[in-house]
Formats: sequence, C-alpha cells, structure tokens
Amino acid sequence: MAGRFAPRTPTTRTTVRGGHIPVPASRIPITAAPAPAPARSATRRWAPDAPTDLGLTLGPLRRGVGDPTFGTTPDGSVWRATRTPEGPGTIRVALRKAAAEAEAEAWGPGAQWLLDRLPQLLGADDDPAAFVPRHRLLAATHRRRPDLRLTRTGLVMESLIPSILEQKVTTREAYRAWRLLVRKYGEPAPGPQEHRLHVMPDARTWSLIPSWEWHRAGVDNKRASTVLRVAKVARRMEEAAAMAPEQAQQRLELIPGIGPWTSAETVQRSNGAPDAVSVGDYHLPGIVGYALAGDRDTDDAAMLELLAPYAGQRHRAARLILLSGQTPPRRAPRMTPGNIAAL
Repeated sequence: MAGRFAPRTPTTRTTVRGGHIPVPASRIPITAAPAPAPARSATRRWAPDAPTDLGLTLGPLRRGVGDPTFGTTPDGSVWRATRTPEGPGTIRVALRKAAAEAEAEAWGPGAQWLLDRLPQLLGADDDPAAFVPRHRLLAATHRRRPDLRLTRTGLVMESLIPSILEQKVTTREAYRAWRLLVRKYGEPAPGPQEHRLHVMPDARTWSLIPSWEWHRAGVDNKRASTVLRVAKVARRMEEAAAMAPEQAQQRLELIPGIGPWTSAETVQRSNGAPDAVSVGDYHLPGIVGYALAGDRDTDDAAMLELLAPYAGQRHRAARLILLSGQTPPRRAPRMTPGNIAAL
C-alpha cells in the first residue's frame, strides 16, 4: 500500500493527535480518479462556512503511516474505510479551494450514511470561535492555524478499539497490532481496489480472534480482554456517539479496562469533543507544562490546572500546543518497543 499513496512523514501518537498529516494540494477533479470504480458510487458536494484543512481535521483518524483504513492520494484526496450502522463503506474526500467546497464520493452499503455525515466529518459541528487564547503561544498558533476543525465521525468502535490497543505501549507497537489485525480479520473495503483499504472487523469477528493471534500481534491479555468486552456490548458503545461527550465517556468507562485516557481519545474523534483531555497520557502533561509554564515535569493535576482557563476547549488548547512545536527536548533515546510475540 505504501506505493499507492503519497509519501508521508513518520508520526507519533502525539503528533497524530495534535498535528497535521500531509495531504497534497488538489490538482485534478475528484471525478478523474486514476482507475474507474468497480462498483456504483454516490457523491455529494458541501461548502464549509470557514476554511478547513483536511490534514488537520482528519489527521487524528489515521493510526500510523500503514493504517489499512486510511490513505491519501496525489490528487489531494483523503480516503477512509469504516464500518457504519448500515454496513461497510469507503469515502473519498477532497477540498476544492477554487470552488470553496468539499467533494465526496462513497461506496458500499454505508455510502449514504457516510455522505449524510460529511459536514460533521469536516467539523461543521465544531465552534472554533468558542476558543479564546490566554497565552501568547496559543494565540500565535491559533492565528497560524485558523483552519483547524475538530472532526466528529459518529462512530465509536472504530476509535475505541485502536485506543485500547494504544494503552501502555509504544506507538509503533500499537500501530503494528492495529495494522495486522485489521488486515487479517477485516474485509477489503468497498470501491476501487487499487488502494487496498480494509474495513475493520465487526464485533463478532473481534470476539472470535484466537488468543494466539492477539499474541502474534503483540497484544497482551489485558488489552485483548478489554477489546473482547467492548465487542460484546458494541451496540451500547456506539450509542455513546449521540450523547454529550461527558456522558459518552461515562458510558465507555463502565467497561473494565477503559479509563479516562481511552474514553477521551475515543470521544475526541467520535463526538468531536473539544474539552476531552487525554488524562493519563505519558507525554502530554510534560508537553503542556513545558509550553505554558516551562516545566517539563508537569503531572496530570498540574496540566489540568494550566488548562483550566480553557474550560470547554481544553482538547483544542492541547492540540494547538502540539501544533506549536513547543515541546521539551528529548532527554533519552526512544523507548525500545517490546515484542510479546517472541515470548
């Protein structure tokens, strides 16, 4: 798949959450794809009421460079394969700046569901005007990134399961597990096959993955058991997408193995939650503390205190800090990934 999509720079979990994936500038019409679609597709156009950057808005949905559910192409399009309430679906989105509108094409049983929610996917429910910067760094970054919008997918499981896989491990380990499991147990995405996207497994398939396959993917029993628990109540989990973010987090945290970090990482994407802070993150408190107070040893409590002036918009504030590049210098080499499969 690497040869099919535009080159992308390596990213970490932190930069994916706060940063920007490179999306080539649109050069050709969306209808002029390199290969014709093997199946019928549906299309939609929508004009955002403010500047929108696809890389900033949809970047948090990508789980690493090799994510089999996400890709970009040289024509400036972003591709997503996902499992909707109506079934599997693939959507391709491009922004035509000359026409000041977004164009989307979708395939599969979930195509219309995806197109109906195109505005929410591109941040129509987000309100950037609610953010008032109170620090010089945030004010400067906010001016440089006026096109940051928080996506709202309306889908919980597609963000919840990879967030569980990211618990207590390095980014490389988590992305590898997601990639291996989706490619092996997911299904080829509807639409053009040259992009080789996959739709993640449905709840029943997650429940049937043998223990040794979790082991081969480098997933310990604790995380695998949590995925199995959420798969058993997948319908109840998906209901959280229609709740207020606080209530959605409470619903998710009823499942043993899901804490504030995992629930926040999920509702940031599924519910477009501007105030959901990733409490318990290994790097984020130090980054926020260093940027706002010059203290790289900040803990969660101190981070929340620093973000208190941005109540209601704390997740946006954290993303802007990450986008600012004002992060503490490394004090040690990267943590060496483990290899459970070799045990």
